[in-house]
Amino acid sequence: MLHWAPVAFVRLTLALAAGILTYLYVGAVLPELQWMLLALIFSYILFQLWAARQPTPGPTDAAGLLVLVVLYVAGLTLTQHATESRRTDHLYRFGNHIEFYRAVVDEPAVVRPATYATTVRVQAVRVAGQWRPATGGIRVSVPRTEQGRDVDLPRYGDVWLVRGAPAPSKAPLNPGEFDYRRYLAYHQVYHQQFVHPDQYLKTGMAPPNVLVAVSLRAARVIEGVFKQYVHRKREYALAAALVLGIKDDVDQQTQQAYANTGTTHIMAVSGLQVGLLFGAVSWLLTLVPGRRGPLFRLVTALLGLAVIWSYAFLTGLSASVLRAAVMFSFIILARALDRQSSMYNTLALAAFVLLCYNPYLLVDVGFQLSFLAVLSIVYLQPRIAGWFDLRDWSLSHLRPWQPQWQQHAWRGAGWLLNATWQATALSLAAQVATFPLGLFYFHQFPLSFLLSNLIAVPVSSGAVYVGIVLLVVKGLTSLLALGLPTAAPVLDWAPRAVAALFEWMIWFFNEYIFWIGRTLPGALIGGIHITAPQAWLIFAVILALLIFFAARRLAWMGLACALLGVFAGNCVWAAHQLAPDERLIIYSIPRRSAVGFWQGAAATIVTPDSLPLTETERTYRIVPGIIQREARRVAYHPGWRGAPVPAVKADKNLVLSVWRGVRLAFVSGKLSSATQPQPVNVVVLRRNARVSPEVLAAVFGRQAQVVFDSSCRSWYVARQDSVLRAASFQVHDVTAQGAYTVRLR
Repeated sequence: MLHWAPVAFVRLTLALAAGILTYLYVGAVLPELQWMLLALIFSYILFQLWAARQPTPGPTDAAGLLVLVVLYVAGLTLTQHATESRRTDHLYRFGNHIEFYRAVVDEPAVVRPATYATTVRVQAVRVAGQWRPATGGIRVSVPRTEQGRDVDLPRYGDVWLVRGAPAPSKAPLNPGEFDYRRYLAYHQVYHQQFVHPDQYLKTGMAPPNVLVAVSLRAARVIEGVFKQYVHRKREYALAAALVLGIKDDVDQQTQQAYANTGTTHIMAVSGLQVGLLFGAVSWLLTLVPGRRGPLFRLVTALLGLAVIWSYAFLTGLSASVLRAAVMFSFIILARALDRQSSMYNTLALAAFVLLCYNPYLLVDVGFQLSFLAVLSIVYLQPRIAGWFDLRDWSLSHLRPWQPQWQQHAWRGAGWLLNATWQATALSLAAQVATFPLGLFYFHQFPLSFLLSNLIAVPVSSGAVYVGIVLLVVKGLTSLLALGLPTAAPVLDWAPRAVAALFEWMIWFFNEYIFWIGRTLPGALIGGIHITAPQAWLIFAVILALLIFFAARRLAWMGLACALLGVFAGNCVWAAHQLAPDERLIIYSIPRRSAVGFWQGAAATIVTPDSLPLTETERTYRIVPGIIQREARRVAYHPGWRGAPVPAVKADKNLVLSVWRGVRLAFVSGKLSSATQPQPVNVVVLRRNARVSPEVLAAVFGRQAQVVFDSSCRSWYVARQDSVLRAASFQVHDVTAQGAYTVRLR
């Protein structure tokens, strides 16, 4: 039987989270809930006062259940209140009538190959010549260059005056594509806009949070230290990512290598770095002599809090660092108050506070992975580590008659084996709880995660310490140089020496990660697709197995097997449903033409313009659909070359094709007057094809569906759309409406 008293906040946090989840699924139909919450709180207070006077425990238990109901409704209410789109002055209320809007840059810009991307928070809009207060977030993209000149990087706190109305965020345009609209909505951003440099004007500087603004400036100053002393470009990029969380300069190849080996978490400043600082402070404090009374615990707690929050401040107060800092703050406070009866309770309290601050953190991938990994480590790591005692095994080989060097060797081997096994146990424990999320979000599982983390984590952890030492040494030498300017060149040798070690360590673990990728190319299982219910089923199986191993009751093993059967049955049913499925898909890929012919788990992808799709285009536009359908046979054919789908070039600008009875026409220019009538089902207009409704009707018939593919410009689509609709044609624009699909069976 589970005793809730030592882990009271686990129960309370679960009730709050249940309310948040309920709102995310059915919140749109709920009325205002704040008055219901106030009524429930008042009822609970009265009921608790009455229950406290009763001689039996029944009323008190009922009060405990009532508080769970209160927290459930509180989760609903907090999420409702945090949803900006419900506000009466939200951007949604103004539609496309906005002439200008004033907004402030609300986060550091992300540097992409051709654009800067950031989020702005609207303060006011001008509609019909009048300025009105407004709220809402807009994800904007700004080109990095314009007419040969560099565009200034958007800075946190910049106030912009922007011409034009933002557009609502687009739904996924292709099958299986990442739902960026939902991701933005969870961050209270519901609009997007591509803003040209001549479309906005910086009118001032008014940071939404002065502390964050100063923190970001401090992070950039520290980044300058790494840029000064770490000379190799790749090592500098990793140094900034490892210590500061700034990943602007990390190239795609490096990111992919870390993802393939399960070590992406190393490049994200979060619980790892904060935990390392927490561990270092805790270890240093153990070296302080004296009694460990309440005063000592208070001083050490204040020192620990000062260190981790200073680090959070110097790294820009990013969401991941703040989350980790809050988590470890509660652990430090629990130690100081001598209330460490349960780590689960401490973690639940941290999650409770964070969810009250922002309920949408519950659907943040980093939040989920962080807390699940820590919970799994707390519970499983000691149990897994207890499977083997390698130190005792090594010490058992010691004999009195052995030489000193041999005895030292056995002791050293015992320490090394034990440290290796402890690290392995930690990595295994973290992987158990995060395994379903990895499959659900990232569609892959790296079998090399143990081998990768075994070296990369300790070396990168050491690199974090050395990187922080570099910053401290640089700060001290800079202060000394102010008083002794002539000694500055000599003093500079100290940070140079530390930086050399720092750069070598980063180079070493980076080369190790690439070596693992080259040596074990088949260790990455990719293309895995599981649905949200299937992820929940995997979680349930893991939980049932953990309870079985703890309680040693066969019923739990039976439940785990039953859940596995349900999971397998669900997968088989999905494959059975997919097998006869046939569909034609005209994809939405910016400035490209692509059509997919799908039959069950096999597909033929054709690019009519004869140029093959780039790796980026395939990865983000085509592959998600492949993963969703668990396709195993996918072939790409540029320009119809070698494609099993028959295609005939009937004219210079006309290609005709037939697939499963669906007749297609691809028109890329003006049709010849000699073109014979060809009745088709779908006409795909490409490259701003110069055709009139009369010509289309004469050649293809008025029953044909007209599709503008992504190679057509927006001005062309806007002009032709109204003309074709007036001529009674059915029209579909894949750029605005998403991929066009014809489902045959």
